[in-house]
Amino acid sequence: DDELSLLVIVIDTNPIWWGKKALGEAEFTLSKCIDAAMVLGNSHLFMNRTNRLAVIASHTQESRFLYPGKRWAFADLFGDGGGSSMESNCSGSKDGKYELLTAINDAIAEEIKDLMTKTDMRGQQTETLLAGSLAKALCCILLITDSSKPLCIFKTVIKAAEDSALQYMNFMNVIFAAQKQSILIDACVLDSDSGLLQQACDITGGIYLKVPHMPSLLQYLLWVFLPDQEQRSQLVLPPPIHVDYRAACFCHRNLIEIGYVCSVCLSIFCNFSPICSTCETAFKISLPPVMKAKKKKLKLA
Repeated sequence: DDELSLLVIVIDTNPIWWGKKALGEAEFTLSKCIDAAMVLGNSHLFMNRTNRLAVIASHTQESRFLYPGKRWAFADLFGDGGGSSMESNCSGSKDGKYELLTAINDAIAEEIKDLMTKTDMRGQQTETLLAGSLAKALCCILLITDSSKPLCIFKTVIKAAEDSALQYMNFMNVIFAAQKQSILIDACVLDSDSGLLQQACDITGGIYLKVPHMPSLLQYLLWVFLPDQEQRSQLVLPPPIHVDYRAACFCHRNLIEIGYVCSVCLSIFCNFSPICSTCETAFKISLPPVMKAKKKKLKLA
């Protein structure tokens, strides 16, 4: 059997970040980013008939599957549905385009439009739920790990907004779970560097790239992230970057370089505490011995 290659694309759709970007730089918008991701997904499907695709939007309020969406069966994604549901979702193409790609692109555009129109920003949540999106992608992947076909999996993350230290623990749990399943995580960062994604790429063996020119996003996606692991060894790719391995403390969720570690549960704290707030272990502090004051002998007259 041919190897089943699944590409999961996670797109950061933070409306606040994209709104600010549209005000300052109108030549690169969320719609153009979605178009570039669609081209990457279509190219992956064209590489081999057994290739599969999943697209997830990482929003401020939820993580949603753009494809397969509500009208698509997961059996089509995994190649177990016999093509019946897939064919029923594909209407005839009038411009000569492959019908499946037309249906996929239309489904992604419909889902992203529905997601953005129903966004309510009256709450305090302004951070991208990236850890939740990666966890949802991992659950999607684990559904087919018991398949009899050989499996090759890539997760490409298109990151826009800044990191959230509050998601550090969930993020690291997903990274180590992906490493255990031999899943590569690639990161394409549009704005400021992401220390969490740097660690994810370094741990899983993926590629981390900060795009120097955002309007050229599509060229970087096709050059760096489309080839599989075997093909990448034959290409001249961007050199590896210095990985920021700072951890987030459990007390304030701040990234720190030096801190205190609980010897029982390995929780990290920026300030010393005699009791671990995670496992409630009381530490025995060894204090220096107290020297007793010598009594002065009274001189007899």
